Amino acid sequence: MDRWKMTMCGVVCALWMVLPAPAAGQTAATTPDPADVETLDGILAAVYESISGPAGAPRDWDRFRTLMADGARLIPTGRGPNGAVGMRVLAPEEYIELADPGLVQGGFFETEVGRVVERYGAVVHLMSAYESRRAADDPEPFQRGVNSFQLLHDGTRWWVVTIFWAGETPDTPIPDRFLGGIGG
Repeated sequence: MDRWKMTMCGVVCALWMVLPAPAAGQTAATTPDPADVETLDGILAAVYESISGPAGAPRDWDRFRTLMADGARLIPTGRGPNGAVGMRVLAPEEYIELADPGLVQGGFFETEVGRVVERYGAVVHLMSAYESRRAADDPEPFQRGVNSFQLLHDGTRWWVVTIFWAGETPDTPIPDRFLGGIGG
C-alpha cells in the first residue's frame, strides 16, 4: 500500500473513532421514558414489558422502538426441519411484523430470571435468562432461554444494539451462573 493510501486510511479510521455517531432516529413522538434508558435494569425491563401482555391486548411497539439503536438487530435461533441450528436476522420492524400476531393472539409474558453482565466502557454484553408464560399468573413457563443483549451507552442513555437468543432445550439447559444477578 502506498504512503497516500496509508495516510487516508489512517485519517478515515481516526475520524471514525472521534466523530459522534449519527442520532438514533429519535423524534419527539418517539422519545423514550427516561426511566427506560437510564439504567441497565430500566432498558431490560422496558424490552420485556413492551413485548408482554395478555391475549388480545396490543403490544407497546412504540415503546419498543424507542429502545433500539439505528441498525439494531433481533436474532432468534433454533433448529430447522433438518435438525441444523440456524438463525434469522431481523430489523426491529421485521420482528414486530412477524411476532405481533402470535404475541397478541396467544398471550405472552416474558420475564427476566437472571443475568450476567460484562462491560467495557460504553459497551455491555448481557446474558439475560428468561421465562415465557401465556398468562402472567401461569405457574410454569412454557419456555425458558437466554437473550444475549448487546447494549451501548452514548453518554446520555442506553441503546439496544442486538438481541440474539436461544430457547432452552434438554441438551442446552440454562447455566446456573445465568440465574440470579439481576440489578444493575
